[in-house]
Amino acid sequence: MFKRKIYSDILKWKEESEGTSALLIEGARRIGKSTVVEEFARNEYKDYIMIDFSIAEQAIKDNFDNIGNMDTFFRNLFIIVGKTLPQREAVIVFDEVQLFPKARQAIKHLVKDGRYDYIETGSLISINKNVKDILIPSEEESLQMYPMDFEEFLWAVGNNLYADVIREAYNNRKPLGEDNHRKVMQIFRNYLAVGGMPQAVSAYVDGKDFVSIDRVKRNILKLYRKDLQKHDEEEGDRAGVVFQSLPEQLSNHNHIFKLSTVDANARTRNCRNAIDFLDQSMIVNNCINVTQPEVALGLYADRSRFKMFMGDTGLLVTYILQNSKEIPEKLYRALVLDDIGINQGMIFENMVAQMLKMSGYDLYFHEYDYKAAENESEKHYEIDFLIVKGKRVVPIEVKSSDYRNHKSFDYFKEKYQIKMNERYIIYTKDMKWKDDILFIPIYMTMCL
Repeated sequence: MFKRKIYSDILKWKEESEGTSALLIEGARRIGKSTVVEEFARNEYKDYIMIDFSIAEQAIKDNFDNIGNMDTFFRNLFIIVGKTLPQREAVIVFDEVQLFPKARQAIKHLVKDGRYDYIETGSLISINKNVKDILIPSEEESLQMYPMDFEEFLWAVGNNLYADVIREAYNNRKPLGEDNHRKVMQIFRNYLAVGGMPQAVSAYVDGKDFVSIDRVKRNILKLYRKDLQKHDEEEGDRAGVVFQSLPEQLSNHNHIFKLSTVDANARTRNCRNAIDFLDQSMIVNNCINVTQPEVALGLYADRSRFKMFMGDTGLLVTYILQNSKEIPEKLYRALVLDDIGINQGMIFENMVAQMLKMSGYDLYFHEYDYKAAENESEKHYEIDFLIVKGKRVVPIEVKSSDYRNHKSFDYFKEKYQIKMNERYIIYTKDMKWKDDILFIPIYMTMCL
């Protein structure tokens, strides 16, 4: 059991709700939803029942026909599971609730009854399409859960103080220093390679080699592909094909999603459902183009032009390397040691997108044309990410190597003349101020 930040969010729900609402934990498969919820139930209540609808016996499902008579419902439930629960001191967990929507619909009546607390977990790859014929209960709150972030990875490997040191350095706008930066960057490169899927992190913590860690991630990708294939067969969709094209999409010069990579005749409207489904499933993180860098970024979103990033960078690394003829162990060590020939830019930008998403930001980028005084004609420029902090637009550039040129930043400032708190270039070196730009090491992205 790894320490996860969402645990404190669940605890806050328990204390504030006091049984007046159920909690749904949403997220992609294999990110640790069931594990953290069961740990919470074990620690924070006198007792609990956990019903996993992927394996639940038919008698449990049939019992939901009795939801109109709560005494009968609970009597039958306790007989089936072989235990009773103390009222107002126990929780009932509906695990993989998307597989049995009737249980989710019953939440309205269960919460009103008030005897117990209720927590649900659901995989978003199928939870949305399984609610077409049910009434979503208003008594249900939700939390989104992601793979382990860098701070959680640090906790997992026993570096409990590093995150505080990183955050203090960022807040004080001071570099870590060469030795400390090198140590943290080494750990971060391992995080890039391993990713945040708990099974992969567990294998890393247990001292498994990268071949074994990669095998764990390949199995997760295989599971995702099977889920998408099933979705496509049922819905006549193309989510699996879109997902399969992701590494090739990110290998494009500017990472813009090209529908021609999916199909030579593909059009945005033909793939829109698949693209939205993948984004909603949290398997990927879509970054949308905005036509104007205004504070209300969403109002200027051009969803026909976007980038698609993998939800977990460790899975992207496996996706990229899976067709290589070289030994995975060799390739992983080359990535960790910064001695690899593949395009690291896509891996770094994917990780920044992931870290921003985990920090609660929607993902946007901006393209613009500008004729600088020293140029004979207009040229095309791009800002990798735009976020809003303190009601001001903050531009972000990502570089996987040393960086000296920042024309896109300079011309952006010249063209729009907007107030900006700061401009960030995220790269691999230690923090520094230069040209009115804050250069931060990639691991400090978690502080934004």
